[in-house]
Amino acid sequence: MKNRNCQILDGTMLKLIAMTSMVFDHAGDLFFHDQLWMRMIGRLAMPLFSFCIAEGYRYTKDRKKYLLRIGLFALISEIPFDLAFTGKIDLSHQNIMLTFFLSILALMISDRIRGDGKNTWKTILSYLVVLFTAILTLVVKADYTLFAVIAVFLFHIFEEKKHWIRCTVGVAFLALTRTMGYYCTTGLSIIPLLLYNGKKGKGLKWLFYLFYPGHLLLLYLIRVFLLKS
Repeated sequence: MKNRNCQILDGTMLKLIAMTSMVFDHAGDLFFHDQLWMRMIGRLAMPLFSFCIAEGYRYTKDRKKYLLRIGLFALISEIPFDLAFTGKIDLSHQNIMLTFFLSILALMISDRIRGDGKNTWKTILSYLVVLFTAILTLVVKADYTLFAVIAVFLFHIFEEKKHWIRCTVGVAFLALTRTMGYYCTTGLSIIPLLLYNGKKGKGLKWLFYLFYPGHLLLLYLIRVFLLKS
């Protein structure tokens, strides 16, 4: 992707925007139910994180290790996720890291089957793997379910297209399939994505992994404090 003057955001900046958006979303969900603007800001998070997962898969030096890291943090995040949103250990709804783990697993299997993409039947089978994985997220009740899996897949499969086409396809899918209420702002995520310059940025890899379970645990502790005060 060619850099242009307007493309001022690197991968680190995209992730920071997504993290900030997620904090607004979760804080609004837990503590400020009448402040829908917080949930609206939160709608930027999923397209940005889905894009970053696809980029991580694209550029990682070891996809198996990338998959295992996401899987590890899916396990680490489950208890903080349950505590933050239900106040107890509850397996009726799993955290987004599990969804991203399944998304990456689907990409790995799909790419292995598809190969160079010249065999139509292999390509169809590879797409069916992604569809099966998307349905699996419904079965295990992973956060954002099939919408996240398909979004990651779209950002991945269009990675060789022009950047604006890739971004538009991924964001449009989420914006058009999640349109109710405060989800109407999902499409605004196209703005930071179009400003992405293709550079990794400063990294801060472990910060991004630790952020998810860390902020959930903090929200739970705040919730406990408020209930006791």
